[in-house]
Amino acid sequence: MESRDREPLVRKTSSSYHTFPQGTARRLDKEYLRSLHNKRLYLAVFAAVLGNFSFGFALVYPSPVIPALEAHPSPALRLDQHTAPWFGSVFTLGAAAGGLSTMLLNDCLGRKLSIMFSALPSALGYALLAGAQGLWMLLLGRVLTGYAGGVTSASIPVYISEISHPGVRGMLGACPQIMAVLGSLVLYALGLVLDWRWLAVAGEVPVLAMVLLLCFMPNSPRFLLSQGKEEEALGSLCWLRGQDTDYAREYEQIKDSVRKQSRRVSCAELKDPFLYKPILISGLMRFLQQLSGVTCILVYLQPIFKKTSVILKAEYDAALVGLVRLSAVVIAAVSMDKAGRKILLFVSAGVMLVSNLTMGLYIHFEPASHNGTVANATLASSANLPAEPTNYITLIPLLATMFFIMGYAMGWGPITWLLMSEILPLKARGVASGLCVLVSWLTAFTLTQFFLPVVNSFGLEVPFLFFAVISAGNILFTGCCVPETKGRSLEQIEAFFRTGRRSFLR
Repeated sequence: MESRDREPLVRKTSSSYHTFPQGTARRLDKEYLRSLHNKRLYLAVFAAVLGNFSFGFALVYPSPVIPALEAHPSPALRLDQHTAPWFGSVFTLGAAAGGLSTMLLNDCLGRKLSIMFSALPSALGYALLAGAQGLWMLLLGRVLTGYAGGVTSASIPVYISEISHPGVRGMLGACPQIMAVLGSLVLYALGLVLDWRWLAVAGEVPVLAMVLLLCFMPNSPRFLLSQGKEEEALGSLCWLRGQDTDYAREYEQIKDSVRKQSRRVSCAELKDPFLYKPILISGLMRFLQQLSGVTCILVYLQPIFKKTSVILKAEYDAALVGLVRLSAVVIAAVSMDKAGRKILLFVSAGVMLVSNLTMGLYIHFEPASHNGTVANATLASSANLPAEPTNYITLIPLLATMFFIMGYAMGWGPITWLLMSEILPLKARGVASGLCVLVSWLTAFTLTQFFLPVVNSFGLEVPFLFFAVISAGNILFTGCCVPETKGRSLEQIEAFFRTGRRSFLR
């Protein structure tokens, strides 16, 4: 009797879906969202984002480790001015390789198993770092942890978006960024009390916890349906939503969407705006995100503060920036499903524009004595020079950097990952997400490698003015190309790109 009563509701919703739920159907959607139980969903998301915690931990691992290795008594492990930058930046090459391989892993293994697979190179990389006896072990350990980070950064946002419902998808979509920032802060804290080898051992803990928890979490219902496992997909959705909710109606919508995209993507289909538009938007957002300079600023944060002779110690400045970054990401997570994605992207890009412009103009117009201990010192070498007493105007670089990180963390940090997982079509989601991560980390590696030569040749203000121009471009890109996805199901977002009708996103 119950199944017969439910059938008209499913058919009604399915038919109304193609012209977008109006009236009764929309009211039913809101009632359904209010009836859901999210505890298991939150647990599944927490298990997955432990991979991002490990990623954030590994990304900033060189920060406290490079000074220790530069003074290491063993020549085999001692870093110099040539090997230290590679120890820091080779991580991004591993991440790019991880993003490239995820193009296959996401569709072959699925989202959950891809995340679990990342634990293998991550654990091996930390083991090599902990037991390193030579430079090659240090670099290989960094590459492997970077590879794991590339896999998780491409798989976790997709997994979260596919198991979440529109009511909380924005908030949960910001969790990967929150956990990555938290992982970085934990690394900085542990670096005050642990040796560099024990830091690597500590990095194994979240990796093992992630694998153990994910063993009990379900696969994405959309991925299971794409593999023809209908009963398992229905069971997964039931587990995530609660047995006493009307999850069958959502299941029929997901099933209808997956059925339309059951075939693999062909080269001819890439001409379809339904495919190439969301892929281009996602790829350009990842490219512009990195081009705004966030990786360079985070990697060279302490040397930048030394170069500009900030009145506080560089270590304290870095900690303050880290706390601001975490606070801003939390604010974004809370407001994303209320304010919307686009408004946060506009605010984020505007704050980054003003901050970078302020930093660039300050460095350009301030006397050389305020901008560095030695006027002609390189950025790398200035990190080891004592800062002279300066006046309070040197707080401007600290405040500008704090506002830049705050602006980035409120929008262009978490939302680019969230939108990537929301707007990519299911049939190309695995491949396209890996491609976006590849673009992101190749851009990060290129910028990180060229940052120091540009600073040494043209001055520190040049990259900041360049980042300001990119931030202005981010504002234009958001207004012209980015759709608002707040409160919309993945099926509704796909319908918008398929038809081009904005009524699907109203």
